[in-house]
Amino acid sequence: MVTQNALTVDVEDYFHVSAFAKSIKTQDWEKHPLRVENNTRRLLDLFDSYDTKATFFVLGWVAERVPDLIKDIADRGHEVACHGFSHQLVYSQSPKIFREETFRSKHLLEDIVQTPVRGYRAASYSITDKSRWALDILVEAGFEYDSSIFPVRHDRYGIPDAHEHPHIIKTPNDNSLVEFPLSTAKLFKYRLPVAGGGYFRLYPYAVTHAGLAQINRRQQPFIFYLHPWEIDPEQPKISASWLSRFRHYNNLDKCEGRLCRLLSDFKFTTAENVLVSLSLISAMSSKTSN
Repeated sequence: MVTQNALTVDVEDYFHVSAFAKSIKTQDWEKHPLRVENNTRRLLDLFDSYDTKATFFVLGWVAERVPDLIKDIADRGHEVACHGFSHQLVYSQSPKIFREETFRSKHLLEDIVQTPVRGYRAASYSITDKSRWALDILVEAGFEYDSSIFPVRHDRYGIPDAHEHPHIIKTPNDNSLVEFPLSTAKLFKYRLPVAGGGYFRLYPYAVTHAGLAQINRRQQPFIFYLHPWEIDPEQPKISASWLSRFRHYNNLDKCEGRLCRLLSDFKFTTAENVLVSLSLISAMSSKTSN
């Protein structure tokens, strides 16, 4: 039996990236040309050509400005999920601000697509040991699953000892929430992040393929992510640290071709469909499966 994996897109623009926060203030976002709509539509057309459905974790800031794009995502049979509102690191926010932004974004997306939004992903995977409190707010807001925990060690995110596969997590207030952690492969005793994004562009494709195939051989689904700006090598260049520029601009010109190989090599569907198949969340009759 072929394992179905989750294909996900974090719908944000190049100037939303957390690594550029020191270079671009939130209040200046409007000054930058919006490229997320065209890039997302390119991904939608690409996924159509491979008859593949995906989960789009949409930033509320984007949804406010291009609601027709969000409607189109849903109309093409993809899952619309929540990526927060202002792409701020969760552990840099107060619980009050996080709650306000999370509720605001969820309600906005549900008004646009007229169906429940079941999934959430934090900006830059910033639910860490410092911000586990956010999980209870997600339960309060009515989310059924989260995909924010990266079980690796990183300078901006990660819970290194977190569970590696989809499971039910207990929140600090003893609530239950389904967690779909970002994918890692085993390299000796090291957890190698292979979930996509910059790792997909940095590693040779063979490394990503081998890591993801290892997860499927263990009869587990993996979850893959990328951003619309990652298939846009013509995007404006932002002044930032050498490390941030390397992570962001590395192999942008190769990403779309590698993505096509990935779509040919593995079977994908939405995060929701994967979690339904694992009996971690229930099916919704109004949803179209792939």
